[in-house]
Amino acid sequence: MRLGYNTNGFAHHRLLDAIAVVADTGYRAIAITLDVHHLDPFAPGHRDELRAVAEACRARDLMPVIETGARFLLDPGRKHRPTLLSADPAERTARVDFLGRAIDAAAAVGASVVSLWSGSADDEPGPDALDARLAEGLRAVCARARAAGVVIGFEPEPGMYLEDMAGFARVRALVDDPALRLTLDVGHSHITEDAGAEATVRAWAADIVNVHVEGMRRTEHDHLVPWEGDLDVRAVLGALAATGYAGPACFELSRHSHDAVRIARRAFEFVAPALSARP
Repeated sequence: MRLGYNTNGFAHHRLLDAIAVVADTGYRAIAITLDVHHLDPFAPGHRDELRAVAEACRARDLMPVIETGARFLLDPGRKHRPTLLSADPAERTARVDFLGRAIDAAAAVGASVVSLWSGSADDEPGPDALDARLAEGLRAVCARARAAGVVIGFEPEPGMYLEDMAGFARVRALVDDPALRLTLDVGHSHITEDAGAEATVRAWAADIVNVHVEGMRRTEHDHLVPWEGDLDVRAVLGALAATGYAGPACFELSRHSHDAVRIARRAFEFVAPALSARP
């Protein structure tokens, strides 16, 4: 397993500076959230930035993963819009185009996974229609991913249309593409799964290609530092390591960017001893 950190927790750092801090702290992976200030796929000079990031990750032995959860990258007035569920087909196409750009970015920087979520609907056509919209978009994205040698890590997210493992299983069956795999957020599974995060890790180990890590209280979807909340983060990571998982497991602490360096260091120190004997 490659312990890492998400650049959405370094919102006030240049991307190359964030990469350096993450590597110097001891992390071995980095989740790069495409955003207006980090690898913006619509910005001039994007290709040059991709080359620089690829070189930096290789030089520092960081495993990259591309994340697509930026809040206002596609629409400055609507958070997380448009989505693969949007009522307007043109908006769904815009999201598919963005995810295609994310796949291209992953291939360019040497990332094997692009992580995404469903988002929420802006109308109420019923679950069958929403499942069909989501599956249609995911099929297009998965085809693009397979052509690029990348897999898609789908993240169930509380409060979004597809928020739990049962929903993921249902839509995965509809899509029926081997490129569609699982991004498991251990805090989310602590909230949505009755069996808890450790049991979810064991049950879905064969499908996990990317992991998000944070502290969580079971009653509230709020990403906390790993020593807060009632989720035993160290135990969950230990369970993940015991499955033989070798991919990225990155802290996702976007609300702590104002104190990024200290939080990243303390988070590493909090979990590293528990994983020192693990692969």
